[in-house]
Amino acid sequence: MARRKLLLLALLVLAVGAAITVYNTTKPKTQSVIYIQPLGEVSPEYLTFLQQSVHRFYGYQCVVKPAVPLTPHLLAASQTRYEASKILHQFNSPQNLLLITTQDIAHRKSAAQPEYGIFGLGYRPGTTCVVSTFRLHRKVSKAKCLERLEKVALHEIGHNLGLPHCTHDKHCMMQAAQGTIKQVDLKKVWFCGACRGKIL
Repeated sequence: MARRKLLLLALLVLAVGAAITVYNTTKPKTQSVIYIQPLGEVSPEYLTFLQQSVHRFYGYQCVVKPAVPLTPHLLAASQTRYEASKILHQFNSPQNLLLITTQDIAHRKSAAQPEYGIFGLGYRPGTTCVVSTFRLHRKVSKAKCLERLEKVALHEIGHNLGLPHCTHDKHCMMQAAQGTIKQVDLKKVWFCGACRGKIL
């Protein structure tokens, strides 16, 4: 009797093990890719850094595309910087696309501020976002510039994933920068529990 119970228990363990194995091997394995598109000349160091940062934080594979130029029709009304919404419209893609430029970009915030200088802009939700290094490197080391670039890029990808600006924690990466580099520096490379819960 004892031997029979032991045999049944062994068979049950094998059956459960087999079920787990089948489940694990038949789970869909989705591998998201984000394409990094340089607009104009962008340092290879920035591009490699972004590849590593995006992969480390989101787990996405990153592929850098050949650079393409920013054309005059993408300029804002002042003709001194580029309109971010025009860039997004021009390059909007069914692929996940992170655009990066060293040129200054702006966005219409209101009638009083039709050309508001920004660090980045992304569709929410969507697949396309743009970041600029222009306002990130003033009077700081290259290491500090890269730290800021990481936060801005991951923030804009967060918008692509559907995240709004965070109102829960001032250190959350989804906090709005409000046009100040100090807020970017205050953020951590981190999502608060409320924001993380929205994309899990």
